[in-house]
Amino acid sequence: MPLLYNLLPAVNLLKKKSINGQRYVLTVDLGTSGPKVGLVSENGEVIDYLFAEIPLVLLPGGGAEQEPHLWKKAILSLAKKILSRHRDLKASVKAVSCTAQWSGTVPVDRQGEPLMNCQLWMDSRGAPHIKNLMKGLITFEGLGLTKLLRWLWITGGAPTQSGKDTIAHILYIKNELPGIYQKTCKFLEPLDYLNMIFTGNIKTAYETATLTWLTNNRDINNISYSPALMKMAGLDMEKFPELAAPDAIHGTLLPGLAKELGISSDTPVTMGAPDTHSAAVGSGAVKDFQAHVYIGTSSWMLCHVPFKKTDVAHNMASVPSAIPGRYILMNEQETAGACLKYLRDNILYHKDELLKESRVPDVYKIFDRLAASVPAGSDGVIFTPWLYGERTPVDDHRVRACLFNQSLSTTRAHIVRAIFEGVAFNSRWLMFYLEKFIGRSLEAINIIGGGAISDIWCQIYADVLNRKIRRVGDPVSANLRGAAMIAASALKWKSFEEIADAVKIDREFTPNEKNTALYDRMFKEFITIYKKNKDIFRRLNSGH
Repeated sequence: MPLLYNLLPAVNLLKKKSINGQRYVLTVDLGTSGPKVGLVSENGEVIDYLFAEIPLVLLPGGGAEQEPHLWKKAILSLAKKILSRHRDLKASVKAVSCTAQWSGTVPVDRQGEPLMNCQLWMDSRGAPHIKNLMKGLITFEGLGLTKLLRWLWITGGAPTQSGKDTIAHILYIKNELPGIYQKTCKFLEPLDYLNMIFTGNIKTAYETATLTWLTNNRDINNISYSPALMKMAGLDMEKFPELAAPDAIHGTLLPGLAKELGISSDTPVTMGAPDTHSAAVGSGAVKDFQAHVYIGTSSWMLCHVPFKKTDVAHNMASVPSAIPGRYILMNEQETAGACLKYLRDNILYHKDELLKESRVPDVYKIFDRLAASVPAGSDGVIFTPWLYGERTPVDDHRVRACLFNQSLSTTRAHIVRAIFEGVAFNSRWLMFYLEKFIGRSLEAINIIGGGAISDIWCQIYADVLNRKIRRVGDPVSANLRGAAMIAASALKWKSFEEIADAVKIDREFTPNEKNTALYDRMFKEFITIYKKNKDIFRRLNSGH
């Protein structure tokens, strides 16, 4: 799940090289828009990174795919470029660590070759098969109660009805692409596929495997696949990768690849973590109940917690984290920065006969200025950011985005600000249930991702959430930083307490009391919009 607020050029030199004598981590962050490959010091300083865009394939019936071979080609090309630009640091590269979009599925054969495109976290084609798996005589939130209780007891969660979890992808393949299922040696997450590229080994970390909803994590330090759940799902355990602890070493670099990159073949490749987990570390919010919010293509608000708990009604659960022995509270808002990309690509600069000018190079900065030119509340215009359905705090793949209360005086500046505010309203909706889950109010929230670059969006978040917002320095590099710091911990270079202290806060945004009162009223209407229209969305989108 990548940033889309500030699209990166293919080559982006961030900072001067750090002082000599430090160890460095070659890091990979595979987002939905493509991979970033960077060099990060053991102190979390992102020295440099490069980015390449990968096409997203959207298919009828809720399909969303990418080609794994394109990931591999782009990542290895970027890795060679970044290392050639920093030849003097090659000898100091002492680890490789990857992070990647979560809840994706890559079936591979015995040679590790993908048998089809990766089904991404957005892919909902498995929804009918999940509903069939989880049906029962007595139901709760559409799930058979007996099955639900068993799943909750073993995994701490359960497959969502959206069909976007890994287990749903695999059931889709088994039922609708049986030839591929039969040929599949292992079902890999995107992160597992990246690690296989570097080491030739196939493993998955405890936290990475969570969304198969087939692992028993009642003992956080000893997680295993559940034979009972495998049988219930009708899946073959041998098709799933070996499990490993989050601080394990995945392997060492393949000799041929090490030679190609110009670094030692003894270089360890750590297990890494999914993007949500690495972002949590890179945000600096690693202590229990310290929260961060991420604004990229999607959004989330997470915090580490010391207990195992599930809120089925609002699609939230504490699951294994990248920090050994700890849980992280998971949730997700389906579209955030993607709403601005939609505005840019589909409305303002759509390629049709109305396009009379070339696209503005840095339109997001103009969006900032337009949003700042309109009063808080956008003169009553409300945007609902459900362009691809929603996961949290409602699991509803049929809900859609709308602009409410437009008039003849509504300008595109109002629309831009309403999008900023609508994404923040959805985060507030999520925060309500997050605070209820952890039993306390958040005092401050760290903010990361491409959207955090925007001062006006950070201030809107502070006003809408009525919480202090702390922007992390270099917020777009939080995933790269987190991946490197997870490696630093796994290799015993640093403790997570030291990692938290190493993450710097760039600026704090304090709520404006005048605006918070207005946003309190508008937030109530935002919730009412969903409640009053959810049946309409269901009828209109019943075929999706």
